Amino acid sequence: MKTKALLDKMQIARSVEVRVDRKQAILLAAEKLFALSGYHATSIRQIAEEAEVPLALVGYYFGQKHELFHAIFAHWNSTIEERLTALRSIKNDPDDPLTLPRIIEAFVGPVLRLRASAEGEYYALLVARELSNRTEEADQVLRDYFDPMAHAFIDALQQALPHAAREQVAWAYQFALGALVHHLSDSRVERLSNGINKASDPAAATMLANFIVGGLCATLAASPPRRNRSSQALSHP
Repeated sequence: MKTKALLDKMQIARSVEVRVDRKQAILLAAEKLFALSGYHATSIRQIAEEAEVPLALVGYYFGQKHELFHAIFAHWNSTIEERLTALRSIKNDPDDPLTLPRIIEAFVGPVLRLRASAEGEYYALLVARELSNRTEEADQVLRDYFDPMAHAFIDALQQALPHAAREQVAWAYQFALGALVHHLSDSRVERLSNGINKASDPAAATMLANFIVGGLCATLAASPPRRNRSSQALSHP
């Protein structure tokens, strides 16, 4: 009887392990395919085939495709918490010249390390690729996960640069985000550098952080832009 009970427990443990593995496989498959092909170009059937699970199992674990998309960001929410923890650890002193660089390091550092890791490569690429799209699915993820973090960084930047109005800081945050996101997904730099630079090279992290800090200082030191003035269109390089 004891042997049978032990075997039953082992069987249950194996069943639970299989369920967890299959659920994780679906999540990783969706993350990879969404990152490489895009949300709307990826079907549930493709995700099931990539994960090597029955089609119905995707819906069983995650519901509809937009719910699976949302679940990926819930799974990786720890990366946002890492950035916020780093931000909260900074003594935000406007008179300390290292305050702004520390804020930017908290903003870009965890993301660049994630992009360089084997386990975080597709997620970082997914963030860069899909969250810049004006879709209902991307907007919901931004509102639920990234907007609260953005407000925290904007608050910190405004405290570090008290002469700047919040509207200016919000623009500057978006410009900084644009530089970071472009670095995560760009491969053109390899061609422009004649093959010397590597796409998403973590060695460029210091240069990227210094670029953002310099841009923030130059932009937020200027007078606020006058409203209702027409601006000249910028051409792409």
